[in-house]
Amino acid sequence: MTQSRLVRGTFILSAAIYFSKFLGLIFFIPLNALVGEKGMALYLYAYTPYMIMISMATLGVPMAVSKFVSKYNAQGDYQTGRRLFRSGLLVMTLTGFTAFLLLYLLAPEIAPLVVKAHSSTGNDPQDVVKVIRLVSVALIVVPAMSLIRGYFQGFQSMGPTAVSQVVEQILRILFALAGAVFVVLVFGGSHISMAVGFATFAPFVGALGGLAVLIRFWLKRKKHLDRQLAQSRNHSNLPLTGIYKELITFAIPFVAVGLAIPLYRLVDQLTINQILMSQGLEQIEAEKIYANISGLAQKLIVIPVAFSTALSMTLVPTITSSFSSGKYRVMHNQMTQAFQIVLFLTIPAAVGLSILAYPVYGTLYGVDGIQLGGEILRWYAPTALLFASFGITAAILQGINRQKFVVFSMLVGLLLKLLMNEWLVTDFHKIGAILATDIGYLCAITLNVFVIHSYTEYKFRFIAKRLSLILLLSAVMAAAVWLFSLPFTMGHPDPGDWSWLRALGITATGVIVGGGCYLGLALRSNLGKQIFGDRFSFPKKRKVETQ
Repeated sequence: MTQSRLVRGTFILSAAIYFSKFLGLIFFIPLNALVGEKGMALYLYAYTPYMIMISMATLGVPMAVSKFVSKYNAQGDYQTGRRLFRSGLLVMTLTGFTAFLLLYLLAPEIAPLVVKAHSSTGNDPQDVVKVIRLVSVALIVVPAMSLIRGYFQGFQSMGPTAVSQVVEQILRILFALAGAVFVVLVFGGSHISMAVGFATFAPFVGALGGLAVLIRFWLKRKKHLDRQLAQSRNHSNLPLTGIYKELITFAIPFVAVGLAIPLYRLVDQLTINQILMSQGLEQIEAEKIYANISGLAQKLIVIPVAFSTALSMTLVPTITSSFSSGKYRVMHNQMTQAFQIVLFLTIPAAVGLSILAYPVYGTLYGVDGIQLGGEILRWYAPTALLFASFGITAAILQGINRQKFVVFSMLVGLLLKLLMNEWLVTDFHKIGAILATDIGYLCAITLNVFVIHSYTEYKFRFIAKRLSLILLLSAVMAAAVWLFSLPFTMGHPDPGDWSWLRALGITATGVIVGGGCYLGLALRSNLGKQIFGDRFSFPKKRKVETQ
């Protein structure tokens, strides 16, 4: 795949993922207004174990299948990928149903680990059991859907994944909000758990819609895929056991990457409430902090990470193809392009979100919780760069068949998070969990970078120079945002005194000024053109011929 196709595929997926993440954020705003932070905590108690089970049930299938299919397609062997597709659908259906049963049956064991049995202010364990069981139904559909997405990606076709993701998200949100609004209007605020129940059942409805879209793509493209199959130049004749052995080798690291954020969230879910309550906080107050760290704030910071997620999905089959073909110079160029794009987009987004943390939180979630939520978001925003960097470095390692190091780095980072969470939460209160996450991810990224350098002889000096320039431009942008927001804060320096309109004004001004400033600096410094090509540059002046 050429660099232009890498960028094209990335932008297709990025558009879909950004739109999906944006819809997810929009979904959280009315849901938070309907069920409050207590209801959001209940939603997250179900969603975190669901995400972990999804990663285990899918076995890293989308990325692993795309890598597998891309490898054999590059050799002219389309038959092996098709055999994997056919048998994989059955296997994924079985693993999905098994995961559903496991999570459904484990729900009564999970609930007491996160909430007390007798709390007058917090959520009840029985409600936690109910929402976990409702969300578990989606596990029946999602694994098979993920395999179909991976198969299309192996042909470097990102459209089916993009469209199905958007449809899945739209249906999920519509069902969840319609159900929650119905419950609140009919029963009032006394049935929060029922409203959250609709929200946790919605992933199943969305998954059905996403699967229907993929089936339509398959039927539409089957003739073309069959022609490629008939033109296969090579036939590896691998037995199914050999296919799955190779696939599992590819898949384990993708499971590790997919599990990273959910496992970090699980550590917070199992520890934050207990530690804070041991310091004298009421359960409801501890749940508010947990809801902000694992839900409300994280929903915002994953938006800058969305581009990295899309780039990782595109990068793995791309790096695999170049590596398998021995085109190491091309591979180095692809790695450079990937690093530059992630840094160029993620750093200013993280910096801007940190600077505007209080007004952004107040605008989206209301000013009532702005003091707590704004402080958490300000500290959490820079973590977006770590999430993105881990995803890209892990994708490169998987592309060069160094999967075991991805698992190792993820486990080392998670172990650090687990060991440091209690100490840091005890000493730094709500910020401690964020600091522990940062330390864990930073360690994992450092290990990944060291391995990439060792096995590819890739030089990071050029990326370090790019990083310095992007940090400088982001610092100038941050100063401009701060300066232009001063008129809105004069006389009201405390965010707790802001109205929603004031928060909105600061947010709108900051986004326009910050985005315009960074874009202008990127154009004027020629950085944008160097990364994205001629399309990201000032229009050339036309020469007027003198008569």
